[in-house]
Amino acid sequence: MERGLELHHIGVRFGGLTALDDVSLRVPPNRVVGVIGPNGAGKTTLFNVICGFVAPETGSLTLDGRPLRPRPHRLTRLGIARTLQGTGLFAGLSVLENVMTGASHTARAGFVPALLGLPASDRDERRLRGDALAILDELGIAEHAEAAPTTLPFAVRQRVALARALAARPRLLLLDEPAGGLGADDIAELAELVRQLPRRETDPCAVLLVEHHMDLVMAVCDELVVLDFGRVIAAGTPDEIRDDPAVTDAYLGATVEEASQ
Repeated sequence: MERGLELHHIGVRFGGLTALDDVSLRVPPNRVVGVIGPNGAGKTTLFNVICGFVAPETGSLTLDGRPLRPRPHRLTRLGIARTLQGTGLFAGLSVLENVMTGASHTARAGFVPALLGLPASDRDERRLRGDALAILDELGIAEHAEAAPTTLPFAVRQRVALARALAARPRLLLLDEPAGGLGADDIAELAELVRQLPRRETDPCAVLLVEHHMDLVMAVCDELVVLDFGRVIAAGTPDEIRDDPAVTDAYLGATVEEASQ
């Protein structure tokens, strides 16, 4: 039975500020769920709860029906990976090495020996490199494998960050504002990549997307959750959200109309 990630009545307060108030949502396996809302709606706090950076005061999380108490350093072992606003790439490593770091938890000898090519880790090193190259090829950036990230256009660095997250073989991928800083053509290409993630031949994954670019959200999401002042004010398919008068009037206005054209 499909369960996936579920948040049950999550509440978070920072002093006198309510960041999340009775928030419930579900990310089923192999689906793309978007979280949208104005600045300050609680989107980042929601991500931080899932990643274990913020502990909720009320409510609970489950993964496939089992209690989930996330810790940042254990996320990949739980099958959860996250991209950051910006790219968060290691400037001192090549593109290929950056992607390899995403799979470091699978290296029996440890990532540092594998990266240095020490004898005890030859097998790990070959596997990590092979897997990383395959993901770079899948995302259309294998030609940049040996380049330094700082020499590449921002849109390519964004794909490298996505490749690094996919190297962890996540069952759930958290995408935090992946379209930030991208132009219209790059956003369209990103949308095609995100749409394919639940349908990959190997290691398909569910996606939880926080994004303010409505053209991307409407193009890739199976379901949407709308937050405002920390509360869920609407949830449904993109068409349902687009036609919700309260959402349209209060938060999205003509943006949704434009994104559908």
